Amino acid sequence: MTRTSFIVSDALARELSSRGDEVLKAVAQTASCKVYLRGDEVMLHGDDDQVLRAQTVLGELGDLVAGGTALETQTVEAVTGVLATDGHAKDVLSDVVWRYRTTTIQPRTINQKRYVDAIRNTTMTFGCGPAGTGKTYLAMALAVAALDARQVSRIILTRPAVEAGERLGFLPGDLMAKVDPYLRPLFDALYDMMEGERVTALLERGVVEVAPLAFMRGRTLNDAFIILDEAQNTTREQMRMFLTRLGMGSKVVVTGDPTQIDLPRDKVSGLIEARTVLQGIAGIEIIEFERADVVRHKLVQEIVEAYRVSDEESA
Repeated sequence: MTRTSFIVSDALARELSSRGDEVLKAVAQTASCKVYLRGDEVMLHGDDDQVLRAQTVLGELGDLVAGGTALETQTVEAVTGVLATDGHAKDVLSDVVWRYRTTTIQPRTINQKRYVDAIRNTTMTFGCGPAGTGKTYLAMALAVAALDARQVSRIILTRPAVEAGERLGFLPGDLMAKVDPYLRPLFDALYDMMEGERVTALLERGVVEVAPLAFMRGRTLNDAFIILDEAQNTTREQMRMFLTRLGMGSKVVVTGDPTQIDLPRDKVSGLIEARTVLQGIAGIEIIEFERADVVRHKLVQEIVEAYRVSDEESA
C-alpha cells in the first residue's frame, strides 16, 4: 500500500470540498483508493496504480479549475473518459460555447465535445441519445453564438407537434396557442442565453423563428442556423421534407431520443431511418450520446439506464 500527500491550489481545494465533498468522493470512487483533504493538502492511500490514477485525475481537475471550470461529479467521469483516450481534459472540457452574465455553456463530456466540434465543422449534425445529454441546449448555444458572430443572419427552431398521450384539439386557443407547449422548451433555452428584451425583439423581427415542423414545407432556408428538436417524432416523409429545406450558407442540427418515440406504431421514425440512410455522407455527422453523457441530476442517469434494461428484457 502507498501513502502520499501533496498540496493543491486553493481554487481546486474549494471545488473538491464543495457540496459535501461530492467531487472528492467521486475521485476516490474512480481511483478506488482513499482520498482525504485537509485544507489545501490532499492525502492518498491505496495501491500504487490506484494512487497514480488519483494523482492523474486530480492533476487534470486542477488544470480545469485553473481555466475557470466548475467541478461536478460528472466532470470526474468526463476526465476519466478523456484519460482513457490518452487525451487531456482541458483540451476537451474547457471549450466555452457561449457566455451570458454568470452562465458559461461548455461541453461537459467527451461526446458533448465531439458534438460541439461536429456542429462547428460540418453542415448537418445529428445528435441522438437520452434526455439530459445537452443535445438541444448546446445546439441552441452554438446557434446564438453563430448569430452573435454574424456567421448566420437568423435562427430557425422547429419541432414536430406530436402528442405524448394528449391531444392538440383539447388545448384552448388558435393553432399557435395549441403548439406553444411543444415549442416552449426552445423558448426557455433562448431566455437562458439572452436578455428577454433582446429575445422578444429578435422574434418580432423574424431573426429568430420558432415554429412547428409543418410550417417548413415549401421553404428554402438560406443563411440560417436551423435546429430540429424531438426529431424522433418525425415521420420519414417529414424528415425528408425538412432535410431538403437546406439552403446556401445554412447549418442544420437535428436532435432526438430514439427511445422516446410518440408516433403511432405503424409509423417509422424519420430520425431512425435518417441515421441509417445518411451514414457516410460527407458534410453530415451523427453523434450518439450515452447514459454517461447525461448532465442533469445523477438520478436521471439511473432512470435512463433502468428503462434501457427494461426495454431490452421486454424485447
